[in-house]
Amino acid sequence: MQKLSRENLYSLEKYSAIRSDFRSNVIEHKKQRRVPIGAHAALYFEDALTMQYQVQEMLRLERIFEADGIQEELDVYNPLIPDGSNWKATFMIEYGDVEERKGALARLTGIEQTVWLQVDGYDKVFAIANEDLDRTAPDKTSAVHFMRFELSPQMVAAVKQGASLSAGTDHPAYQEKNVLTAAAKTSLRADLQ
Repeated sequence: MQKLSRENLYSLEKYSAIRSDFRSNVIEHKKQRRVPIGAHAALYFEDALTMQYQVQEMLRLERIFEADGIQEELDVYNPLIPDGSNWKATFMIEYGDVEERKGALARLTGIEQTVWLQVDGYDKVFAIANEDLDRTAPDKTSAVHFMRFELSPQMVAAVKQGASLSAGTDHPAYQEKNVLTAAAKTSLRADLQ
């Protein structure tokens, strides 16, 4: 998948004019790319559009308009765009109640090492988690982890031919599995070359 460059971005003025519509489109797009894993976790799969939104919002909030500052933002977010043989996702542990979340994060230490995707007919692909920095302390995990799932050429071909996909976690305190919807599969298929 092609990485973002300055040419893919709107100026601050143009983005201000189209922000509402652009944001609505991205929210709809993201709905197709959210994969729940049980009641309290989800994978949010990233792509060029979701990262363009992140960059545009950062440029807007920080009022960045100089070339060096724009490039810095691109350098931060481009690594989260899939490369054609993988998927990249934000894994979130989601508990609405603060105390319940604290307890869950303590119980779920190491969960990021147990998150997987599986193409029907192939072994599970476990996430490569938090390549940018470690997000787990000895006594708790983070509510947010960044993940990469590397696929073999055979898996890519199977996905492109319509193989079913599932996602899950094998953590002893949170063992869950979910089969991806047709809409999610179609959206993720577009990330593969």
